[in-house]
Amino acid sequence: MKILVINGPNINLLGLREPELYGKEDYAALITYIEETCSDAGVDAEFMQSNHEGAIVDAIQAAYGRFDGIVINPAAYTHTSIAILDALKAVGIPAVEVHLTNIMEREAFRHVSYAGQACVRTFAGMGFKGYAEAVRYLAGKND
Repeated sequence: MKILVINGPNINLLGLREPELYGKEDYAALITYIEETCSDAGVDAEFMQSNHEGAIVDAIQAAYGRFDGIVINPAAYTHTSIAILDALKAVGIPAVEVHLTNIMEREAFRHVSYAGQACVRTFAGMGFKGYAEAVRYLAGKND
């Protein structure tokens, strides 16, 4: 199984950005954590992070026919991007949405997830562990 892991705006600033919410570990630590999870689950993964909506849409479109699943943390685009929603719907690749924080316990504008409407599952508020759960879910190895 091959999974594309997509991270949206400001995820590259983990460790710096609001550590009281997002933790003190950096983006490199997140990637290492996901790689270890993928290795344990027998999953190949590629990663992309962008602060640009169009680049994320392009990556989703390019995933068609190349990946068996998508793990996506659209970050701020979760609540604003119909383009990412439409791209996920268009390619029809099973996608799992991840959020480091629990978006339902934050500001009201964060309670709506457009991307999540095209995802088969959402893991939120679990920190890095949400990514592991998403990988295992797509690989059919969840407990």
